[in-house]
Amino acid sequence: MKMEQEKVAIITGGGSGIGKHSALALLAQGYSVTIAGRREAKLNDVIEKIGDDSKIMSVVTDVADPDSVGRLFAKTIERFGRVDLLFNNAGTGAPSIALEDLSFEQWTSVLNVNLTGAFLCTQHAFRVMKNQSPMGGRIINNGSISAHVPRPNSSPYTATKHAITGLTRSCSLDGRKYNIVCSQIDIGNALTEMTSKMENGVAQADGSVKVEPTMNVQHVADAVVQIANLPLESNVQFMTIMASNMPFIGRG
Repeated sequence: MKMEQEKVAIITGGGSGIGKHSALALLAQGYSVTIAGRREAKLNDVIEKIGDDSKIMSVVTDVADPDSVGRLFAKTIERFGRVDLLFNNAGTGAPSIALEDLSFEQWTSVLNVNLTGAFLCTQHAFRVMKNQSPMGGRIINNGSISAHVPRPNSSPYTATKHAITGLTRSCSLDGRKYNIVCSQIDIGNALTEMTSKMENGVAQADGSVKVEPTMNVQHVADAVVQIANLPLESNVQFMTIMASNMPFIGRG
C-alpha cells in the first residue's frame, strides 16, 4: 500500500546491496530518495538503472566527516524540502584476522563508518526533523545479527553493531519530544556483494568452514518499506530478518 503523502528519504550506503534495493523499493512507494555513498560510479549506476532522476538524487558522502554529512542533508533539503526518513545503512568491516593482529587503523576505520557515521547522520536528522513542519520523522539503523552474537575474528564490526543498539535505544528516547522515532533492523545473510563469499564457506565458531544459507536481499528492502510506511505513532523498535536456516541461535 502506497502512502498518501509524499515523503523524503536519505539512504547511506545507497550505491549497492541493501541500500540500493531499499532505495528502489522506497521509490516504488512514492518516496523521493537521496542515496549517499563514497563511490560516485556506484551511485550513478543506481540512477541510470532507474532511468528517471525526477525523484532521486545522489550525493557523494563520507559519513565519518561532519562537513560531508552536513552537505548531504543540505542538498536533500534544497532539492526535496524536508527529511522524513533516514536509513543509516553505510557499513564496513575489517579483515577476518586475529584480534591481536588488527592494526589501530583497521579498528578505527570500522568505528568511523559504522558508529561515528551513524551518529553524525542521526544528529543531522534530529536537527532537521525537529524544525520542519510537520515536525518529526523516522530513523532506521542497519544493525546485524552481529548486534547479538559475533562471528569469529570480527571484534571491530561486532563492537560497532552492539553500539548501534545503544544508539537506537537512546535516539528512540531522546526523539520522543520531537516526534522522531528510531528502529533497528538486524539483518542476517542477505545475498549482496558483501555476502557473496558465503557461497564458498564461512568460518564457524567451532573452527570449521561451512556454506551458510542466504536470502534474497529484496526481502530486506520490503521490510525497510514496511517500517518506513508506519505512522509515527507506531514503531518497530527492533526487527530481525534473516535466512531461515542460518546459524544464529546456535552461533558460538
